[in-house]
Amino acid sequence: RMTARVLVLLSLSVLCISSKPTERKERVHAEPPLSDKPHEDARSFDYDHDAFLGADEAKTFDQLTPEESKDRLGKIVVKIDEDKDGFVTVEELRDWIKFAQKRWIFEDVERQWKGHDLNEDGLISWEEYKNATYGYIL
Repeated sequence: RMTARVLVLLSLSVLCISSKPTERKERVHAEPPLSDKPHEDARSFDYDHDAFLGADEAKTFDQLTPEESKDRLGKIVVKIDEDKDGFVTVEELRDWIKFAQKRWIFEDVERQWKGHDLNEDGLISWEEYKNATYGYIL
């Protein structure tokens, strides 16, 4: 009778030791990064510029004079202020950043599509995809 208890206790111990905890899944879904640049405000504002303006527009702003940059930013702020109260709320800024990200994604998809649609018929055949992606090695 004692051996049965020891055997059950030993089996339970082995089971507990060898069992793997369940994989912890995050309950909060992280949003995708706003830029591929490092977020280091002490050194550079490139991350913020990419998030706020979109990568392509940020490159354009880098070429502007301070006066031109200020003028363009003023025009953008008017667009961001959806309720036209003269202030930009966190929600309005978040919506603008999402808009800038989506615009960049759509422009990138369009650019990629044109690169793969070699005969410019608006469709990508397997041959076009294969050649644009892998070259003529397949």
